[in-house]
Amino acid sequence: MLEQIISEFEGTFSVVPAPVAFARLLAAIVLASVIGAEREWRHKPAGLRTHILVAVAACLFVILGRELAALDFGEGEQRNDPIRMIEAVTAGVAFLAAGLIFTAGGKVRNVTTGASLWLAGAVGLGCGAGQMPLAAMATVLVVVVLLVLRQFERVLGTHD
Repeated sequence: MLEQIISEFEGTFSVVPAPVAFARLLAAIVLASVIGAEREWRHKPAGLRTHILVAVAACLFVILGRELAALDFGEGEQRNDPIRMIEAVTAGVAFLAAGLIFTAGGKVRNVTTGASLWLAGAVGLGCGAGQMPLAAMATVLVVVVLLVLRQFERVLGTHD
């Protein structure tokens, strides 16, 4: 039995080599932590850990999707649709985000945090696809939007 387990790790072909996968997962952690830290700083219900978990999961789904696409199932032509992976991740994250949004005292709460979780999923997808520069640009822009627009809302008097 031990030999079978060991054989699983020997001679394994991988589309995304382990060091590359590790770098992508690490990038997802770092970028999501920037977004999550802003939410944490604002004392929102989904903060650092939640944003990191969403981004890492999305990143892992992309990496696993690439690995599965490379497998030969012996059934002739295999069709892989990367859009399905993106749809599955966005649907799952939307479910989590919807759970954060609630109405209290006639006001809707946590929509921005829900949207930031959705974005963390997109950042994770980008990292998993090897598009770390794009994911980093989106992260920087989103944090700027979260910080600058909050101040703008205060000036307008529309922020709680």
